[in-house]
Amino acid sequence: MILATGATWGICAAATAAVIGRPFKWPEAIWAVAGAALLLLFGLMPLSAATGAVVKGLDVYLFLIGMMLLSEVARAEGLFDWVAATAAMHAKGSPRRLFALVYVTGIVTTTFLSNDATAVVLTPAVYAAARKAKADPLPLLFACALIANAASFVLPISNPANLVLYGGRMPPLGQWFASFALPSVASIVVTFLVLRWTQRERLTGDCTSEVERTPLSQGGKAALVGIVATAAVLLTVSALDIELGLPTAIAGIATTLAVCAIARSSPVPLLRDISWSVLPLVAGLFVLVEALDLTGVIGHVANALRDASVDPARASAVSGTILAFGSNLMNNLPAGLVASTAVAQAQPPRLVVDGLLIGVDLGPNLSITGSLATILWLQAIRREGEDIGFWQFLKVGAIAMPLALIAALSARIALG
Repeated sequence: MILATGATWGICAAATAAVIGRPFKWPEAIWAVAGAALLLLFGLMPLSAATGAVVKGLDVYLFLIGMMLLSEVARAEGLFDWVAATAAMHAKGSPRRLFALVYVTGIVTTTFLSNDATAVVLTPAVYAAARKAKADPLPLLFACALIANAASFVLPISNPANLVLYGGRMPPLGQWFASFALPSVASIVVTFLVLRWTQRERLTGDCTSEVERTPLSQGGKAALVGIVATAAVLLTVSALDIELGLPTAIAGIATTLAVCAIARSSPVPLLRDISWSVLPLVAGLFVLVEALDLTGVIGHVANALRDASVDPARASAVSGTILAFGSNLMNNLPAGLVASTAVAQAQPPRLVVDGLLIGVDLGPNLSITGSLATILWLQAIRREGEDIGFWQFLKVGAIAMPLALIAALSARIALG
């Protein structure tokens, strides 16, 4: 029994490390699925448990499918390029104003399309706008990376990790706003101030406002309408306490088909460009967490949550902080899965669960290994010829994340 438990922990740890480190530059999904396969091959978990773990993620898969379709159709129709160029034009020659506009664009994109859209789709558009405006791209790229996490609990739909932590059953929208409106504002404002201060030397001088902006096509306009309509639908179903996955998938499919019909184009090239590997990645992580649960380790976490919940305010602050930093050791998706399973067992007060959500969403701003979105952001800027190393990101994150975390958790605890 001890040997089996040790082997399970070892495989899960190795698979998670490989997801973060990407040995041989192989996709993250390969390592998550390989870890799950090894657990089954060595008889460390029954097939029924693994199948059940995969099925648990259905709502998350549907949510991701819808969001990836919306993001890709917006990219293909030039919507994000148009938004970024518009921001550059309105900067009126000021890098500081351009930085603020990009940051606001990132807030809107993260809020209504999720942090993955900001990190993966908006980032290349912002880099292109920076080059057209002849501005230093680094502050703008940092803005994309950090606001993707800092604004990811404005709405339930702003981060797939929100679905993971709440097990697909989100709080009603009114309850969500009551819990996270003030903490979100605190997180966004503090992150902006830290970025503005750390990047102050790079935001000096002037940039050009004469940026070429290609008129938005009919397909681009349709994509914008689809995104706005999707946001309205998700706000409605969230307010009605309905799971978000299926409405998101339907909205994404409907928008894609409508845009392709208007543009008279085939959806096949668009579907080829979507990173579908994120789905087996998430499924593999669900299996890894289920295996850990079978060893009893998550039960110990649940007991710790249960014991700490005697003082909900203190438990919220401590558990949220631990999860925030722990997300950088094991990535926030598996960290959120562990926390979600522990919460389901412990049933702690809402204040504690909210603290955990703030930690799992905001924690990844510490390092480039903190979340899948940040890793994908790094890949996106590398394709543009830029690179930001681990220590370079950490120098900014080590200031931005703890200060924003303290502000957000304090704001949530003050609400009671």
